[in-house]
Amino acid sequence: MKKILSLLFGLIFCCLSSTAASAATEAIKFIQVADAHLSVDSEYSQKVLRSAVEDINKQQNISFVVFTGDNIGNPTPENLRAFVKIVSKLKVPYYVALGNHDVYKSKELSKVRYYEILRERNLLYPQRSSNYEFKKRNFVFLIVDGAKEVIPGSVGYYRQDTLDWVDKVLAQNEKKSVIIFQHFPIVYPDGSESSVRSHKTYRVDEYEDVLNEHNNVLAVVSGHFHLNGETMKNGVYHIASPSLIGLPQAYKIIDIITTKDFSPIIYTQLREFEVKD
Repeated sequence: MKKILSLLFGLIFCCLSSTAASAATEAIKFIQVADAHLSVDSEYSQKVLRSAVEDINKQQNISFVVFTGDNIGNPTPENLRAFVKIVSKLKVPYYVALGNHDVYKSKELSKVRYYEILRERNLLYPQRSSNYEFKKRNFVFLIVDGAKEVIPGSVGYYRQDTLDWVDKVLAQNEKKSVIIFQHFPIVYPDGSESSVRSHKTYRVDEYEDVLNEHNNVLAVVSGHFHLNGETMKNGVYHIASPSLIGLPQAYKIIDIITTKDFSPIIYTQLREFEVKD
């Protein structure tokens, strides 16, 4: 009887210890794909994206993939449908942010239409607007829109209603760790100095003011400049990634581990892959 009681106590202790450890530590791994610039007129761009999807499907323990804008080279429904056809072969959920090459209302690819086309092939795709949130484990993820659809251009612009939405969602999730995905960075990567004038982001100061009002944002992940860079500013890790279609072809794997009473740990890895015919 004593042996049985000892065994039961040991099992209960192990379960409690395991539960306490999982409650204290949260970890997640995901992938960012930046600036795929897919075009139906470029077989090469399609080969690159197909090869990336095949390589991503071989990775272990990936929770999801985020495409952080300029997913297509020109804003046409044909390009977007070709993009969706390829990325729908991913074995994990995917989410999409908008870049300056993605939307143009006068060419029948408004923001609303963009997300309608995403759902044509993926009926489970949940988003219907360009600013949205999703949750995985104990993390909150925001897709933030800085693209212009009426007069597109290479500059980013975060509207006041977008910043108000970010502020609201951060306040609602003050006890959770938040990661933000967007196309246009608010901290420019090293090496972007010559391009800032034509590719700058407007309302950076107002955006940073919103982030500074909260202490739950771990990272802001962006693309746009086709450069790799990582900078810590005011406690937020700003991650920029190169274009998928540039050389060498690569996407970014991001691991985040948070432990109570310790600073979050963020690991990033540029994963190069072979382009197959």
